[in-house]
Amino acid sequence: MELRLDLHIHSHHSPDGVLTLSEIASRAREAGLHGVAVCDHDRVLPEAERAAAFPGLLLIPGVEVSTDAGHLLGWFVTEPVRARTLPEAVAEIHAQGGIAVLAHPFEHTKRPERAEQALPYVDGIEVWNSRADRKNRQANAMARAFAAAHAVRGFAGSDAHTRHEIGNGVTVARADAPTPEAVRAALLSGDVRTEGRRSKAVWTAVSQYARRRKRGAGPLSYVKWAAFAVKCVLEDLFRP
Repeated sequence: MELRLDLHIHSHHSPDGVLTLSEIASRAREAGLHGVAVCDHDRVLPEAERAAAFPGLLLIPGVEVSTDAGHLLGWFVTEPVRARTLPEAVAEIHAQGGIAVLAHPFEHTKRPERAEQALPYVDGIEVWNSRADRKNRQANAMARAFAAAHAVRGFAGSDAHTRHEIGNGVTVARADAPTPEAVRAALLSGDVRTEGRRSKAVWTAVSQYARRRKRGAGPLSYVKWAAFAVKCVLEDLFRP
């Protein structure tokens, strides 16, 4: 069976996230998804939330680890990943039976060195991320070309922090059943295709506002945010 999966979503447990699991599940169903991976920043889903049942939707527990080589997605991960060097973080993910994927490798750079250094360790790279092209407009195209040139698995995710972004990055996989075991095997087979559309910049501004609220930011921080928000709105209005 063919399954549509958004493999990079943030919940309210991320510093800049706002969504509960129920809100993620509701929007995912609306978007026609069969599964989602919740990958919060340096934090795994609490056990009680991992046990939540959302009929018709596979919840893949994950994490987005901040490493010395950039952000690293871990899927099917339920225990904290403590390491901050990429090889050690990948080893911790693999020790849990998880899949390790380099996230948005060209979001902040056009140089391939970090991605090249990660290749011996990771199971794939994110070739479509719906937020990745704000600073480097070629970020996704470069990631896709890099994956093709190095014969590495390519995956897609929205990197959603708000409900409006869920489903903007989709990995389509053929699995025997909508179960964690079958989906994991399907992803590792590499027999997938990716789809996506760019998320509006304004949703990045919304998530940055959430970050400031959670951290109790001062007035100057909100002034800077307001300028950033205006920039995002203008970007959405005038970017083709």
